[in-house]
Amino acid sequence: MLAIKSQSLTSRNIAKLIAEFASEKKAFDILILDMRKLVNFCDYFVICSGNTDRQVIAIAEGIQEGVEKKNMRVPHLQGARDARWVVMDFGSVIVHIFEKQTREFYGLDYLWQEAKKVEWP
Repeated sequence: MLAIKSQSLTSRNIAKLIAEFASEKKAFDILILDMRKLVNFCDYFVICSGNTDRQVIAIAEGIQEGVEKKNMRVPHLQGARDARWVVMDFGSVIVHIFEKQTREFYGLDYLWQEAKKVEWP
Protein backbone atom coordinates (compact mmCIF):
# COMPACT_ATOMS: atom_id res chain seq x y z
CA MET A 1 0.00 0.00 0.00
CA LEU A 2 1.26 3.47 -0.85
CA ALA A 3 0.38 6.47 1.30
CA ILE A 4 -1.38 9.21 -0.62
CA LYS A 5 -1.87 12.50 1.24
CA SER A 6 -4.20 11.71 4.15
CA GLN A 7 -5.53 8.49 2.69
CA SER A 8 -4.10 5.13 1.76
CA LEU A 9 -4.86 3.34 -1.46
CA THR A 10 -4.92 -0.37 -2.00
CA SER A 11 -2.91 -1.93 -4.79
CA ARG A 12 -6.17 -2.48 -6.67
CA ASN A 13 -7.06 1.22 -6.44
CA ILE A 14 -3.56 2.23 -7.52
CA ALA A 15 -3.90 -0.01 -10.60
CA LYS A 16 -7.24 1.61 -11.43
CA LEU A 17 -5.77 5.11 -11.04
CA ILE A 18 -2.89 4.21 -13.32
CA ALA A 19 -5.34 2.84 -15.90
CA GLU A 20 -7.22 6.15 -15.76
CA PHE A 21 -4.00 8.14 -16.23
CA ALA A 22 -3.14 5.97 -19.25
CA SER A 23 -6.64 6.44 -20.67
CA GLU A 24 -6.27 10.21 -20.42
CA LYS A 25 -3.31 9.89 -22.82
CA LYS A 26 -5.41 7.86 -25.26
CA ALA A 27 -3.93 4.46 -24.38
CA PHE A 28 -6.09 1.64 -25.71
CA ASP A 29 -6.76 -2.00 -24.86
CA ILE A 30 -6.18 -1.14 -21.20
CA LEU A 31 -6.24 -4.25 -19.06
CA ILE A 32 -5.81 -4.71 -15.32
CA LEU A 33 -4.86 -8.25 -14.26
CA ASP A 34 -5.04 -9.55 -10.70
CA MET A 35 -1.73 -11.38 -10.34
CA ARG A 36 -1.94 -12.21 -6.61
CA LYS A 37 -2.64 -15.92 -7.05
CA LEU A 38 -0.09 -16.36 -9.84
CA VAL A 39 3.10 -14.53 -8.83
CA ASN A 40 4.79 -13.28 -5.69
CA PHE A 41 6.44 -10.14 -7.06
CA CYS A 42 3.36 -7.92 -7.52
CA ASP A 43 -0.40 -7.77 -7.00
CA TYR A 44 -1.53 -6.31 -10.33
CA PHE A 45 -0.42 -5.76 -13.90
CA VAL A 46 -1.71 -2.83 -15.89
CA ILE A 47 -1.21 -3.49 -19.59
CA CYS A 48 -1.99 -0.93 -22.29
CA SER A 49 -1.04 0.06 -25.81
CA GLY A 50 -0.16 3.08 -27.89
CA ASN A 51 -0.05 3.34 -31.67
CA THR A 52 3.47 4.77 -31.92
CA ASP A 53 6.64 5.05 -29.86
CA ARG A 54 5.80 8.72 -29.24
CA GLN A 55 2.41 7.79 -27.84
CA VAL A 56 3.97 5.11 -25.63
CA ILE A 57 6.26 7.76 -24.13
CA ALA A 58 3.33 10.19 -23.74
CA ILE A 59 1.35 7.51 -21.87
CA ALA A 60 4.30 6.82 -19.55
CA GLU A 61 4.77 10.55 -18.92
CA GLY A 62 1.03 10.94 -18.27
CA ILE A 63 1.17 8.18 -15.68
CA GLN A 64 4.22 9.79 -14.06
CA GLU A 65 2.50 13.18 -13.90
CA GLY A 66 -0.67 11.64 -12.48
CA VAL A 67 1.09 9.77 -9.69
CA GLU A 68 3.17 12.82 -8.82
CA LYS A 69 -0.05 14.78 -8.28
CA LYS A 70 -1.21 12.02 -5.90
CA ASN A 71 2.11 12.22 -3.99
CA MET A 72 3.08 8.70 -5.03
CA ARG A 73 6.59 7.51 -5.71
CA VAL A 74 7.47 7.91 -9.37
CA PRO A 75 9.19 4.77 -10.60
CA HIS A 76 12.10 4.52 -12.96
CA LEU A 77 11.12 3.74 -16.54
CA GLN A 78 12.60 0.77 -18.35
CA GLY A 79 12.47 0.72 -22.13
CA ALA A 80 11.93 4.44 -22.70
CA ARG A 81 14.82 4.65 -25.15
CA ASP A 82 13.19 2.42 -27.79
CA ALA A 83 9.64 3.05 -26.50
CA ARG A 84 8.27 -0.20 -27.88
CA TRP A 85 7.70 -1.65 -24.41
CA VAL A 86 7.97 0.58 -21.35
CA VAL A 87 7.79 -0.97 -17.88
CA MET A 88 7.01 0.99 -14.72
CA ASP A 89 7.38 -0.76 -11.35
CA PHE A 90 5.26 0.62 -8.53
CA GLY A 91 6.05 -2.32 -6.26
CA SER A 92 2.63 -3.89 -5.94
CA VAL A 93 1.61 -2.75 -9.45
CA ILE A 94 3.66 -3.30 -12.60
CA VAL A 95 2.70 -1.27 -15.68
CA HIS A 96 3.44 -2.48 -19.22
CA ILE A 97 2.99 0.09 -21.98
CA PHE A 98 3.36 -1.42 -25.43
CA GLU A 99 3.49 -0.24 -28.98
CA LYS A 100 0.64 -2.17 -30.64
CA GLN A 101 2.78 -4.60 -32.69
CA THR A 102 5.12 -5.28 -29.78
CA ARG A 103 2.20 -6.18 -27.53
CA GLU A 104 0.94 -8.63 -30.14
CA PHE A 105 4.42 -10.15 -30.52
CA TYR A 106 5.05 -10.75 -26.81
CA GLY A 107 1.48 -11.75 -25.98
CA LEU A 108 1.41 -10.94 -22.27
CA ASP A 109 -2.38 -11.05 -22.44
CA TYR A 110 -2.16 -14.68 -23.55
CA LEU A 111 0.75 -15.57 -21.27
CA TRP A 112 -1.19 -14.43 -18.19
CA GLN A 113 -4.64 -15.51 -19.36
CA GLU A 114 -5.23 -17.30 -16.04
CA ALA A 115 -5.18 -13.96 -14.22
CA LYS A 116 -8.53 -12.49 -13.29
CA LYS A 117 -9.39 -9.29 -15.17
CA VAL A 118 -10.28 -6.32 -12.98
CA GLU A 119 -13.14 -4.11 -14.06
CA TRP A 120 -12.46 -0.39 -14.06
CA PRO A 121 -14.50 2.55 -15.39
